[in-house]
Amino acid sequence: MSMVMPVIVGAGPAGVRAAEALVAQGLRPVILDEAPRAGGQIYRQPPQGFQRPKQELYGFEHRKADAVHRAMAALLPQVDYRPGSLVWNLEGKTLDVLQDGVSTAVPYTHLILATGATDRVLPFPGWLTPGVYTLGGSQVALKYQGCAIGARVVFMGTGPLLYLVAYQYAKAGAQVAAVLDTSRFADRWAALPGMLRAPGLLAKGLYYMAWLRAHGVPLHSGVRPVAVQGKERVTGLTYRQGARTYTVDCDALAYGLALRSETQLASLAGCEFEYNTRDRNWAPCRDAAGRSSVPGVYVAGDGAAIGGADAAELAGERAAIALLEDINHPHDAQRARGLEARLAANSRVRAALERAFPFPDDWAQGIADDTVVCRCEEVTAGTLRQAVNDTAAQELNRLKALTRVGMGRCQGRMCGAAAAEVLAHACGRSPAEVGRLRNQPPVKPVPVRVVCLERREKVSS
Repeated sequence: MSMVMPVIVGAGPAGVRAAEALVAQGLRPVILDEAPRAGGQIYRQPPQGFQRPKQELYGFEHRKADAVHRAMAALLPQVDYRPGSLVWNLEGKTLDVLQDGVSTAVPYTHLILATGATDRVLPFPGWLTPGVYTLGGSQVALKYQGCAIGARVVFMGTGPLLYLVAYQYAKAGAQVAAVLDTSRFADRWAALPGMLRAPGLLAKGLYYMAWLRAHGVPLHSGVRPVAVQGKERVTGLTYRQGARTYTVDCDALAYGLALRSETQLASLAGCEFEYNTRDRNWAPCRDAAGRSSVPGVYVAGDGAAIGGADAAELAGERAAIALLEDINHPHDAQRARGLEARLAANSRVRAALERAFPFPDDWAQGIADDTVVCRCEEVTAGTLRQAVNDTAAQELNRLKALTRVGMGRCQGRMCGAAAAEVLAHACGRSPAEVGRLRNQPPVKPVPVRVVCLERREKVSS
């Protein structure tokens, strides 16, 4: 067997379990982790010396978090773990990795992308006001830094994370002014039969809601945001529920419309993509084991499809076994079949969750023309609509060329989904039909000198 150089991007639940499976068969993978400590977003670890116990940090999931952390700690002597490493480019079986201000090339023969997910947001008036955070960002502040984003916080959006983060803030002592859900009670009731397949998950969700109500937190369903109040800082949120409009006083807002996969590296690797209707997102094509369309490239966890931490652990291990299969290395075929069966069951539960917390597909149509969609390039919804009216643009990359939406520092990571929704409504097509932004390096902001040096070295070679 020729030399195998496996690289894993991401040290969350999927990455850790993938590494564990490879190490068990005598391989020594490189693990590139953007965070300073392993655990991913869901089990993010605070800095060394942080005194808050794990039960307070992770709640009902503290045992699972501890198990992932302990597994990674046990792996450290047998892997090449590189924390604080941002993979910003991928080309020709080589990753460009920025660590401590220096970019290095990391070659691989086989690559497991366990890149996780990020918040999906849509703009509305005032969403760029200081004091507005994503749900994930507000959770990071609490887990990693032990602080709240405000003294009186409103949580808005949809999905299980909405109630979880609100509960975590209230338990930590913050005042939760309200939880505003864009989904309706009828949506959750209709999804109940499917949710009964996961009684533990259902029980936790009901517990969070009941606990918040019992502690005086207002919970409202079927809402739509009108505007954030305040100029220099959030002072309140105006929202609509049915035919009535309300304003709640607050000094911070956390919002998000479920999660979307981080797929930039899969795109740069040349993977084929398909539209995932359930997740309302473009995702890399993959088989049940996690193999992408590119030989030697595997996708696992929320970076492949939103499934949650439990599914990420299963998918990470299954992708590692697929790698072992592909290099004709000893592996447990029965274990692989069992993992696939459990992943299929999880997918059915996720489908029920999406029915319970549907994406508010009318939101984008109501975004005011003067609302900024792309904050990097300051492109408004009106600019996007005008481009559609003037040119009959019906494809997202065409709209990008006309308006510069998605050309800024974030490369469309934050605005791409919103721009696609606005375009779809403007031209009367579905989000699947308007396509996805073509990813370009760097996938996240890096110093200009790093990119210039990289290009100079490639030209000279």
